[in-house]
Amino acid sequence: MRGLEDKVVIITGAASGIGKATALRFAEEGANVVVADFADGTATVKEVTEKGAQAIYVQVNVTDPESVRTMTAKTIEAFGKIDILINNAGITKDAMMKKMTKEVWDAVIDVNLTGVFNCTSAVLPYMLERQAGVVLTASSVVGIYGNLGQTNYAATKWGVIGMTKSWAKEMAKNGLRFNCVAPGFIGTDMVKKIPEQVLQDKILVKVPAGRLGEPEEIAAAFAFLASDDAKFINGTVLSVDGACTL
Repeated sequence: MRGLEDKVVIITGAASGIGKATALRFAEEGANVVVADFADGTATVKEVTEKGAQAIYVQVNVTDPESVRTMTAKTIEAFGKIDILINNAGITKDAMMKKMTKEVWDAVIDVNLTGVFNCTSAVLPYMLERQAGVVLTASSVVGIYGNLGQTNYAATKWGVIGMTKSWAKEMAKNGLRFNCVAPGFIGTDMVKKIPEQVLQDKILVKVPAGRLGEPEEIAAAFAFLASDDAKFINGTVLSVDGACTL
């Protein structure tokens, strides 16, 4: 992958799952990594540095603008620049619409939608000053076609697509790129805990590829979109889903 050596990437939600896999992939590509998560990310930092990359852990609450500004300031203090932001942090609080409370709605909106706004807002001044930068955001196939019991989650994942396309139109002339990755059903630790019969009957039946995706496959998509190989790709959504949206 060309163009990631010595780049500085902030990855939210990087303590585990897709975020961790992405941190490790960017380390392999020679990038300097900021592991940003509310959970403890020191283990991810250790694995990143074992690959020869530089890394720091910053605890962040993406719903809190001041916490996000601190994350950004610590990145600049450590590395002097911000080349790439990957908005990966996200939560689910599922319920059918007739049972969904305002509290559950607000919690998912705050992290998955407002959190993306907060993090992107914080890095923009540094990217605009240098007239260069890439912002990638985790959407979902659920944001494209909806899903039972996920009104709040689907709204956020559709919402970040609209935000991404708007930002691309606004700032392409400034040398910035904005894209989304829309994962399908991915074999994170949480998904792998689902009983095998449920996986087969309820999830894999929807995936023509016949298997769960791997976190590393999503990480590869992020790495591609951040690289110079994708320098004319702006404002798009890359679905990585084993054809489950067809």
